[in-house]
Amino acid sequence: MRPSPTCVLSGDGPVRVRHGHDPDRYVEIGSLTKVLTGTALTRLAETGVLGLEDPVERWLPVPPGTGITLRHLAEHTSGLPRLPPGLGGRDPYASFDDAALRALSTRLDALAVGEPGAREEYSNLGYAVLGAALVAATGQPYERVVRDHVLDPLGIEAMAAHPPAGQALRATGLFGRPRASWTMDGAILPAGGMWATPRAAARLVTGLLVDRELGAPAVTWRHAKDVTWHNGATRDASVFAGALPDGRWVLVHRLGGSHADTDAEGMRHLARSATR
Repeated sequence: MRPSPTCVLSGDGPVRVRHGHDPDRYVEIGSLTKVLTGTALTRLAETGVLGLEDPVERWLPVPPGTGITLRHLAEHTSGLPRLPPGLGGRDPYASFDDAALRALSTRLDALAVGEPGAREEYSNLGYAVLGAALVAATGQPYERVVRDHVLDPLGIEAMAAHPPAGQALRATGLFGRPRASWTMDGAILPAGGMWATPRAAARLVTGLLVDRELGAPAVTWRHAKDVTWHNGATRDASVFAGALPDGRWVLVHRLGGSHADTDAEGMRHLARSATR
């Protein structure tokens, strides 16, 4: 098994790069994108553009009475399934465009697998719906929403739905050729489609979790004992971002290999730093 290109950034040492990774080239960040979506939701609620308790039908063509609110979507308690129905193939999200999401929205009540607020069910579909609601509330494309309300306030430039020409870093196949990435710039973008340099992703961690420049962290972030964290994974890339209450933090990005190993490396780093 070939070693996975790995990049580790933290507050307690220099950038560590292994097996050809690069902290200044764009990589897929998968579900770490959800942090952008959730933070934008929080910021828009603070300014009164929308409300966390808004029913989803206020912003989207959803059947009335589902009981699903924007908060439910952000907290993964909407009752929606993990994935949109009908995905498949080598590029599963390619056909999940805005038209497909609108079609699903009209039968959102039938797609629910549980009652809103009853339990947590991690849902990429829920974040796709949430992102569409933010777009509807602001009248701006998703990238513009997160740029205006999250990225620009934090001074982050190197984060986008599409990497600039020649700046993408991808996993390689058997003959050293870059592998094609999933198409995730459609309706699934708010759930996991953004690209960023590892340095930019690390700046997101310090800005939101350590320095808290935009206020309390959004409900999107996960919690395990003292660690506030989120991860992300696509077919060929994975990322772990986390921080401790005392300000120690880490960002691990890997190309290839298991996303569980990426999470484990991030957690190990935080555990070691906490004992120093």
